[in-house]
Amino acid sequence: MNDQVVQIAKRIKELREVLEMSLEDVSMQLGVCIEDYRRYEEGKDDIPVGVLYGAAALFQVDPTLLLTGKPPKMRTYALVKKGSGLNIERYPGYRFSSLATNYVGREMEPMIVNIDPIEEAPEYFCHSGQEFNYVLAGTIKVLLGEHEIILEEGDSLYFDPRMSHVQLAIGGPATFLVVINEQATAYGNPTILDPKQDREHTFRD
Repeated sequence: MNDQVVQIAKRIKELREVLEMSLEDVSMQLGVCIEDYRRYEEGKDDIPVGVLYGAAALFQVDPTLLLTGKPPKMRTYALVKKGSGLNIERYPGYRFSSLATNYVGREMEPMIVNIDPIEEAPEYFCHSGQEFNYVLAGTIKVLLGEHEIILEEGDSLYFDPRMSHVQLAIGGPATFLVVINEQATAYGNPTILDPKQDREHTFRD
């Protein structure tokens, strides 16, 4: 697992311990089995978006604190120049650039995702909220529940991400815009983020 994901995992574990919450309690509230959650905290598995934002809501911190170790600062607007977003490689062949991490109390998470074709069986994800995809280049196949949807450049899709889903590049690399709302429940639990109540935390080195 790459170092960025490992660092995010360490921050999640540290906050859980600081708040004196057990592995069992957090995994139950996030709706994931304890074995999977333990592997997320140990940095052995990629952390799904739903788990990341669910943990942020549960710990009452801004997701940016988990992603970067520092809280966001901008309250009126957050300008991101071309190529200067927060770049994260979740795993080989899946990279994204987060475009609003410095905005306090944001209700949406916009990101540019770059994916490469894969040969192995895809890993499906599900998370709370709502999701919008817009293809900027290439072709992607969205497997959404029992549906298989082909999106080409200029096509878009708005869907309920609580359904199991995955995006796959078809015929070559693909780039698409993803917007996920954040003011949603964590796996059905009423843990809506309130930026006025976000905790502050300085992580250990």
